Amino acid sequence: MNRSAPCQTPAQAPAPSPKDLIHTAIWQEVPEADNPFATRTAYCRGYDVYGSMAGQARWVEMLWLLLRSELPAGAELDVLETLAVALANPGPRDSSVHAAMCGGVGGSPAAAALMAALAVGAGRSGGAREVHDAMTMWLHCGPDLDAWRDYNAASANDPVDVWPDRGHIPGFDPHGVSTPLHVRQLLATFARLGAGTRAAWLQANLEQAHAAIGLPLAMCGVAACVFGDLGFSPDEGEMLYLLLRLPGAAAHALEQQAGGFKQFPFYKLELDPAATPPAPGAAKETS
Repeated sequence: MNRSAPCQTPAQAPAPSPKDLIHTAIWQEVPEADNPFATRTAYCRGYDVYGSMAGQARWVEMLWLLLRSELPAGAELDVLETLAVALANPGPRDSSVHAAMCGGVGGSPAAAALMAALAVGAGRSGGAREVHDAMTMWLHCGPDLDAWRDYNAASANDPVDVWPDRGHIPGFDPHGVSTPLHVRQLLATFARLGAGTRAAWLQANLEQAHAAIGLPLAMCGVAACVFGDLGFSPDEGEMLYLLLRLPGAAAHALEQQAGGFKQFPFYKLELDPAATPPAPGAAKETS
C-alpha cells in the first residue's frame, strides 16, 4: 500500500466552525462537494481506505493502523493475525460466549447478545481486565517470577478500583491443574514466529512459571504476553482482547437462535428446601 497525502477539502464546501471539529490523528474525511455530510474520500493515517486499502490491505493491517501511525516492518502483523485467529472463538464453555448464546436463544437483538458477551468477558477472571492486569504485571515486574508471586500482595496499596480485588496472579488459571495443550501449542507458535522476548522467555520457562506460581498458564496470559511484545499498552490490550473474541460469540449466538430453546442446555436448579419459601397457595404438609 502506498500512503497518499489527503486532498484538500473542495472549495465549494463551507469551512466548519472550530466548535464542530473532531480532533483525531487517526481518520480524515473529505466531503462531497454537494453534501458536507457525505464522505467522498476517507483516510486512515494517510492511507486512502476505499480507493487504495480496500481490495489490497489485510484486515489486520487496518486494525494495526487504527492503533498505530505506521505499519510495522517486521513480522508483527503475522503475530497479531495469529493471535486473532486463536482468540476468535473461546468456545461455548467460555462464560462470555455462553452469555451470547443465552441472548441468541432468548430472542434478544444481535447487539444485546454481543453486549452480553462483552460484559461477561470483561472481568478479572479470564476476561479482558485480567489481560490488562497481566500486561501491567509484565511492565512492573519483567520476567521475574519472584516479583510475580508478590504482585497480588503489593496491589493492596493500590488506589480504589472499580474492579473486584484480584484473586490470583493474573494470566494464570486459578482452577487449572496442568497447562492445557492448546495454550502450550499457541505459545510455541509465537516463539517460532519470533513474537518477542516475552513470548520466548515464557516458552522457555513455562514449567518453572507453573511451579513458582502454583497455577498453570491461561490463554489470557498468552494474549497479555504477546500484546506486550507487540508494543501495545495494557489499555490497548484490554480493548483488543474484548474485540478479537467477539466473532465466536456472534456465531454461537446465531446458531442457538436458529436451534431454539428446546435444544439449549438449561441446567437443573437445585435449591435448599430449608431456605426456599413455599410457593404462594401451596398446600401445607400435614403430619
